[in-house]
This record gives sequence, C-alpha cells and structure tokens, in this order.
Amino acid sequence: VQLVESGGGLAQAGGPLSPPCSGSGFSFDDMGSVAWFRQAPGSVRVGIAAINFHEGLRRYNDDTVKGRFTISPDDVKNTMNLEMSALKPDDSAVYFCVVANSINIGGGRRALLRPGHYSYWGQGIQVTVAS
Repeated sequence: VQLVESGGGLAQAGGPLSPPCSGSGFSFDDMGSVAWFRQAPGSVRVGIAAINFHEGLRRYNDDTVKGRFTISPDDVKNTMNLEMSALKPDDSAVYFCVVANSINIGGGRRALLRPGHYSYWGQGIQVTVAS
C-alpha cells in the first residue's frame, strides 16, 4: 500500500485547492475508510475529513472545515481528492492522506478522525494560504 499526495503549494485566502491522493498496490474502495489529516507547526495531527466505505460512503468532517472541505473519490484514477474551498490562512499546514483497512461501523466522527484508526499514511504535502 502506497499513498502519494500532490497538488500542494501556495493558495490565496478565499480560493480553492484540490490536492489528490493517489493510491497504488490497492483500490480505495477495498479499504474500510479514507481520510485527510493536517498538522500545523507546533500542533498535533488533526483529522479533518473522512469517508467510511462501510457506512455507504458516509462523510465526516471536523468543525473547522465543515461546509468548506470534502473528500471526493475518483474510482477511475484510484485517487481520493481533498476538495478545499473558502481557504483561510489558518488552513496552512502539512496535509496527509491516510487509509484504514479495518472496518468501523457506528464509531462516528471521533473514531474516523482519530489518527490511530489509520494504518497507512502518505508523506504529506505543504499547503500555505496567503492572506
């Protein structure tokens, strides 16, 4: 299992950015769940968006990004894109794509946005939002 994020860099406040996460050695829809985490300097890694394949592609979002960020799967390309809009300078961080092959039903947002739930992590990409 290998995950590679791309499409990071500098973005303008209020604008969009949609970094993809490419998977190799597996198919995303064979996994239990997929998520994106981020880590700002001096802070812990925080789960911001997740999809649970065992709950009918139910999505979970952290309150800080609700209504602005969502995960969009592309089955043809085997990618999991993080679609970000209305970016803020506080969104500046290193962003990580993660997958879990374990099944979790009913765990809710607390389980799906917990770092320990995920077995595989990408290397991370820097996203910087200029004001």
